[in-house]
Amino acid sequence: MRSRIRRLAGAAALTRLCCLIAVLAAVGLLPWLSGRDPALAVLRARSAEQDPTEEALQSVRRDLGLDAGPLSLLGGWASDLLHGDLGTSWVSGTEVLPSVVAGLQVSLALMGASLGVAVLLACALAAPVLVRGRASAGAWAAMLAAVPEFLLATVALLLFGVWLGWLPTSGWVGPENMVLPALALGVPGGGLLGRLVADALPAVLDERWVELWRGAGVSRARIAGAALRRVLPPLVPQFGMVAVGFTGGAVAVETVFAVPGIGRTALGAAKSQDLPLLQGSVLALLALGLVTGALAALARRRLLGPALRDASLALPPARPVRARPAVPATLFAVLAVTIGWGLLRDPYAVNTTARLAAPSWQHPLGTDGLGRDVLARLGHGAATTVGTAAAVCLLSLLVALAMGFWPRIAEGAADIANALPPVIVGILVAAAVGPGTGGAALAVALISWPALSAHAAALVQEVRASAFLTAQRAIGASPFWILTRHVLPSVAAPVARHALLRLPGIALALASLGFLGLGAQPPAPEWGLLLDESRAYVERAPWAALAPAVALALLAGLAVSGAALAQGGRTRRITPAPVTKEAPVGV
Repeated sequence: MRSRIRRLAGAAALTRLCCLIAVLAAVGLLPWLSGRDPALAVLRARSAEQDPTEEALQSVRRDLGLDAGPLSLLGGWASDLLHGDLGTSWVSGTEVLPSVVAGLQVSLALMGASLGVAVLLACALAAPVLVRGRASAGAWAAMLAAVPEFLLATVALLLFGVWLGWLPTSGWVGPENMVLPALALGVPGGGLLGRLVADALPAVLDERWVELWRGAGVSRARIAGAALRRVLPPLVPQFGMVAVGFTGGAVAVETVFAVPGIGRTALGAAKSQDLPLLQGSVLALLALGLVTGALAALARRRLLGPALRDASLALPPARPVRARPAVPATLFAVLAVTIGWGLLRDPYAVNTTARLAAPSWQHPLGTDGLGRDVLARLGHGAATTVGTAAAVCLLSLLVALAMGFWPRIAEGAADIANALPPVIVGILVAAAVGPGTGGAALAVALISWPALSAHAAALVQEVRASAFLTAQRAIGASPFWILTRHVLPSVAAPVARHALLRLPGIALALASLGFLGLGAQPPAPEWGLLLDESRAYVERAPWAALAPAVALALLAGLAVSGAALAQGGRTRRITPAPVTKEAPVGV
């Protein structure tokens, strides 16, 4: 048994190392993948006024050693890395290591503040479940998770920074500069974490030990603490992944508030093709992701205690979530009517005399900066936005369910993928296949599966260690029977609900790539582009930004409430198998 564990751990380490080498090599080959002359990009970054003559370009090539080719550059960078040297910036000529450390310190501070906001919001969303003992469909939490971070950042900047003047609007001087970025990042993350916890709590509160504790006079606070400890182990990896996302995925928020974090540093280096700085930033993000993943795994093992080793876990039976058909029906009707009404209009018609017009009967949702009808663009962009996000979400779900059964082998690739911001992957994919909707979808799909995979792996591990599964093996049940009748039904439903909850987030990731010119291209009426195009005049015409933001929030509410309704109907038709042993984990 120990030799098998060592083999699996070695496979995970090998996978992690191979993925790390592949990512760093792709970053180093970025100029050659894109077909652009790195000397030209560096020359323009150093001095935009200097003419790109052949003599000037040749001087840059000699200075940077580009004549030796990309493989020589990669080999030299790897050799310096072994000696603790990240090289010198091609643009500024300064050492890379101090810049990377400074950006990482800023991002870590912002991550801590954002995680605090997310945990507080998650506790507020989970508290009613602990009090009532039942959960709703979670549409409100899903809507919070679907709030666009950069739009929330812009609104918070205008409201609290410009109009009220309570907080600074940019820079990184003191703790007050941390408040608005932390709110912009923490609210969507808290909505996601709160929804996951609230989704898992009702079945735990319905277990036999809770009834026994209540009958013995145990306080409600102690029961709530034990229930949280029972439900947290499968979700601990999600907390770690959200924390990493706060660090590397906050490029848009860091840009809005001019925060000199590691994500913004990496984006600036990619735009100027400053390869040493980009490689150092990516390496720092990868190291952070690996450390955070290891800490999350350690915390999960401590929460589980000896239960996993002793096969004394019992997965709670499926319990229907309280969901009213009126909620998804209403959300679907609002979205369908809005999209259908917009499809009857021209999304490309420009009317400069009606720029930024307020909502009226002629333009029910107003017009944008070019006088185009917002309702028309919202309706025509639904297919691209929702369809692409749904396809990526389904692909991520299938990959996650498959990877959940080989957690050690998939662990290395998941750690690397989770540590990479969508922007960096989008740059690499766009360099290889060109900008567009397909390239953006591929980039998001490459990094969207680890959260679902970690959730599936945690559930698979607990199901395999449960007492009723041991009994099934003892009576001679075949592995295929156990897989199809016990393991997959116990894992697929919660992971599918998790995937639906991430659907709006995937749409937002696609939108962020579109904003940077790596996804859907103007004048395409894609929802993310609508948000990004309206950000510059959100103070004068907020309706242009609110329309796609509200549509994304309604989409999130529809996805989660519809899934809850389907799960409740399915659970009422299927009687769960009796569970013979139930105990709070580690209590």
